[in-house]
Amino acid sequence: MPVYTVHEPPLKSGEARAAPERFRFVRDGFHFWAFLLGPLWMIWRRLWLVLIGYIVVCVVLSFAMFALGVPRSGAAIVQLLISLFVGLEAGSLQRWSLRRWREVGIVSANNLEAAERRFFDGWEGDAPAPPSPPSTTTTPAPPEIRHRTPQPSDIIGVFPEPGMPR
Repeated sequence: MPVYTVHEPPLKSGEARAAPERFRFVRDGFHFWAFLLGPLWMIWRRLWLVLIGYIVVCVVLSFAMFALGVPRSGAAIVQLLISLFVGLEAGSLQRWSLRRWREVGIVSANNLEAAERRFFDGWEGDAPAPPSPPSTTTTPAPPEIRHRTPQPSDIIGVFPEPGMPR
């Protein structure tokens, strides 16, 4: 069952609490489309800094492999590994892009809609807890603790009894 992290956006000016429609749910796990079409997936998700980093890493690795004389098959394997990394870490890349947002929960559900429903059913937000009614009964005082010295019969095992010579 997929696990989603729930992120609350920063408050806008004059807002006491963020609107629930603006919350972001990020699925953890492998993202097939991020693996298959990494740059397009990053554009679709508006991960601009991640896209710039991806392009820089790919260009630097391409130049380095060309300079070292790595065959095309080796370059293809490296590109496949980069794509696999993006697919595996897509959720983490999305969470990194939300670093100014506040993580408010983790939900496990079959799909995004069920995760949203499950989270908001149990969500209390930043609302203060209702005050508890005043108690009419008094709590009893704790019982007195009496210390006693151990008796010879209290010791079990091969340890010497108290007061016996060694």
